[in-house]
Amino acid sequence: MAERCPFPVTFYLVLSRLAAPIYRLVHLLRCRRGKDDPARSGEKFGFASIARPSGPLVWLHAASVGETISVLPLIEALTADHQRVLLTTITRTAAEIAAKRLPDGAFHQYAPFDSQDYWDRFLDAWTPDLAIMVESEIWPACFESLRRRDCPLCLVNGRMSDGSFKNWSRLPKSAHHIFQAFDLTLAQSSADARRLKALGCRTVEEPGNLKFDAVPEQADNARIQELSGMFDGRPIWLAALTHPGEEEIVLANHRTLLEKNPDLLLLLVPRHPARADEVSRAIEQSGLNAVRRSKGARILFDTQVYLGDTLGEMSLFYEVVDVAFLGGSFVEVGGHNPVEAANLGTAIITGPKVANARTVYKSLWAAGGALRVDEADTLSVSVARLLHHPAERNRQIEAAREIIEKGRGALQRTLAFLQSYLPPSGDVEAGGNGQ
Repeated sequence: MAERCPFPVTFYLVLSRLAAPIYRLVHLLRCRRGKDDPARSGEKFGFASIARPSGPLVWLHAASVGETISVLPLIEALTADHQRVLLTTITRTAAEIAAKRLPDGAFHQYAPFDSQDYWDRFLDAWTPDLAIMVESEIWPACFESLRRRDCPLCLVNGRMSDGSFKNWSRLPKSAHHIFQAFDLTLAQSSADARRLKALGCRTVEEPGNLKFDAVPEQADNARIQELSGMFDGRPIWLAALTHPGEEEIVLANHRTLLEKNPDLLLLLVPRHPARADEVSRAIEQSGLNAVRRSKGARILFDTQVYLGDTLGEMSLFYEVVDVAFLGGSFVEVGGHNPVEAANLGTAIITGPKVANARTVYKSLWAAGGALRVDEADTLSVSVARLLHHPAERNRQIEAAREIIEKGRGALQRTLAFLQSYLPPSGDVEAGGNGQ
C-alpha cells in the first residue's frame, strides 16, 4: 500500500494547481525584466518546444548557471556513452550557457513551474527513463508526478545547508515523504549526506563535489588581448556576479581604494546583465565615472568603473584580472562557485554567506586559497593587500589550484553510482543541441 501523502504536502499540491494565474503573472513579469524568454513561454507550463528524440532519454534538472556548469562534464560523459540527455533549467542565463556548451546528443528546455498539471504535461511529452535533480532542486509537485511513472529519480551533487535542514526538519513527515522519492542520493560531502539521510533519503552515497571537475570555458586569446589592451597597464580588480545591495558595497570600497590608488579601475559584473540600467544608476549616484561594455564604450583615462553587462564572458573577465571579489556572499544569496575563478588564476575574495558552495569555500579558506571578509566595509583592505603584494597573491592562487586539483574525481565516482540506473544507450545521431 502506498504511503499516504501528508497534509502539508497535499495542501501544497492543491495550492500549486490553483496558482496557475499567479504563475502566468510571474512569468509575464519575468519576461518584461528579461529574466524569462517570451519566445519559449510554453516550456514554463510543460509544453515541449522541440520533438523528443527516439530511444531512451536521461533528464537532468539544474536551477541556474552554477549548477549547469557543474553538471556539464557529467552530460558530456553521458553523451559520449551514447545517452540522449535533456537538460532543464530555470533561468535564462543558464539556458544561454546550455546553448553554447551542450554537446551533441544533449538539448535544453526550461523547467515548468512546480504544478502537477505542468509536470504531467512535461513528463507525457518527454517520458524520461531516468530523472536526475542537481544539488538542491527539491520540487514536491514534480516528485508526485514522477511517483506515478516507471522512472527512477536520483539526486547528484546533493547539498543541504544547515539552515535548510532545520527548515525541513520542522515538518518531518512531509520531509520524509518528499525526500524518500529519491532512489539514489549522491551527496557533495559527509555533512550533506548526513542531513539528506536524516530527512528521508534512502540510499545515500558520497562521491564528492562535481564542482571540482567542472572545466572552465576558455576565452578567445584575441578577446583577452583586446580587453587587456583597453586597461593600458592600469591596476584593476573585479567584482563578479554581484546582486542587489552588493554594488553599493563594492562602489563604496572602490571609492576608498581610489584615495590612495587614483589610477585603479573596477571591473563590475552583475550576476544578471538585465540589471545593467539599475547598476548604472548606482554607479552614477556614487559619483564615479563609468562606461558599459554592452555599448562598446572605450575605457578613458578618467574611467573609474567598467561595467561588464554582457552575457557569457565571465571566463574572459577572470582571465584579465588578478584579484576578484565573488558576489552573492554579502547578501542572502549563498555565494557563487569559485572553481572557475580559481582555475583561471584569479585570487579570490568573498563575503561570509556562501552556503551554495560551502564545502568548496571551507577548503579554500583553510588552505589559504581564498580570503574571507566578514565586514563589508573592510573589503577594500583585502583588495589592496592582494593588489600590492604579488607574492602573497600568487601563493593564494597556487593554494586554490591545489585544492581544486585534489578535489577532482567526483565525476567518475558519480558515473559509477549512476550506472545501474542508466537506460541502455544507443547511437546518438549527429546533430545540434536543440534549444
